[in-house]
Amino acid sequence: MEDFLFSNEQPPEVVSEEQGTWKVLIVDDEPEVHAVTRLALSDFKFQDRRLEFISAYSGAEAKKLIDEHPDAAIILLNVVMETDDAGLQVAKYIRNTVKNNYIRIILRTGQPGQAPERQVIVNYDINDYKSKTELTAQKLFTVMMASLRSYRDIISIEQSREGLEKIITASRNIFATHSMNNFIEGVMQQLTSLLNVADEAMYATTLVAQNPSEELNKKLIVCSGTGDFAKREGEELETVLAADQLLACQEALANKAIVYKDDYLFAYCSSKFNHNSMLFVSGVPSKLTDTQRNLIEIFSQNVQLAFENVQLHTEVEATQQELVYRLSEAVEQRSCETGNHVKRVAYICYELALAYGLSEEQANLIRFASPLHDVGKIGIPDAILNKPGKLNSDEWGVMKTHAGKGYAILKDSPRKIVSAGALIAQQHHEKWDGSGYPCGLKGESIDIFARIVALADVYDALRHKRCYKGAWTLEEAVAEINANKGTHFDPKLVDVFNDKLEDLEAVLLRFPDKTHN
Repeated sequence: MEDFLFSNEQPPEVVSEEQGTWKVLIVDDEPEVHAVTRLALSDFKFQDRRLEFISAYSGAEAKKLIDEHPDAAIILLNVVMETDDAGLQVAKYIRNTVKNNYIRIILRTGQPGQAPERQVIVNYDINDYKSKTELTAQKLFTVMMASLRSYRDIISIEQSREGLEKIITASRNIFATHSMNNFIEGVMQQLTSLLNVADEAMYATTLVAQNPSEELNKKLIVCSGTGDFAKREGEELETVLAADQLLACQEALANKAIVYKDDYLFAYCSSKFNHNSMLFVSGVPSKLTDTQRNLIEIFSQNVQLAFENVQLHTEVEATQQELVYRLSEAVEQRSCETGNHVKRVAYICYELALAYGLSEEQANLIRFASPLHDVGKIGIPDAILNKPGKLNSDEWGVMKTHAGKGYAILKDSPRKIVSAGALIAQQHHEKWDGSGYPCGLKGESIDIFARIVALADVYDALRHKRCYKGAWTLEEAVAEINANKGTHFDPKLVDVFNDKLEDLEAVLLRFPDKTHN
């Protein structure tokens, strides 16, 4: 014969509050009910986790505990306490006010007549209804086991939903990335967020390591890392990893799969370009759930697609930049200028744009477009372009037409770089006080790109030898630019120039003039 739980005997209270437990709220106004419930379930385990009991003795107290313990798995809830429907009001509070749809509500009552089972089941979102007189230790065990299984499955579904939501967000963020460094940082950030780890991670790929002279070198090279790998970029992976890690990496590479170890993983990412890409994350939980493993697999697939997207964008961008440089240098070669002027101007503009307050995107755009500033000189006769002395008024009139010619060549393009280049070509000889050409624009009516290029172009020209002059010293160039503050140049931009002078001089050293063959 089964032992009924709710007898007159009051056994001692048994409490189990271990880490990694299932929280169970006991809500009843009778202390002996709490005690006997704890005793009956004192040795209960589900998936190697014991129960953690939390007690409330009224409906009002129960509501507070629900707020404090949103991760509770089960609530054993009495109906009649301080009022005849106190427990029913708690059930309504859980589902309607707190919006907690995870916790399993087991209603227990010693007075079934006060809350008829059929009416309660229909009107309240509860998961089980038991009369205290029928609830034996075995039946309590059974209902707890069934409720915990249900709670586990609901949480698993919710984690999958949240994980897939993270996958979508991560994929959107990564696909919006056009910088390789930002892409790799984004991959690591999203994956560690997905797994709730923040130890160390790196992304290695042969693609970054390849160059035309070493096509046979298929060794993986670290191209970005965090934690212990933060300063290991450019090193071969086999020199960075420990022996056991290297074996795991080789296993993932050979099987084109994800390999899990005690506290780290290697994820191979396939590529239609046949470049081996390897994602490494350490600090991974020792026991990954099936949901987490599934999310890693989905994420790895999306990472590769995004990786190829970044590579394609990088290739297109690099091709555009090379064509711009080659076109601009072709113009330079018609004059006695000795090359690298357009590269210096490009990077000077980039530094000035960032310091002026432009965004990284805008600074890169002016860097790509500024080499086109003098493209109109392709239409200027050699006799004028390379005249060693001062130009006469007629010759100067012809020279000034290069601004309009450059604009005519580049205008009406839907491409950002070419469109920005057209504007720069047209306006980079305008002056802050309105005395420039070709349109006599004044102040902020001159586009900021053109204002920046105007200063960068003059600064670089002053600091280097030209067919009509020698190179000026730094002091002479700085004095000249400051003398034209508010007349030729934007005053704020001159202040930025003075602040960034050290960085600008570094650009000149980075791209020295080269002599024509």
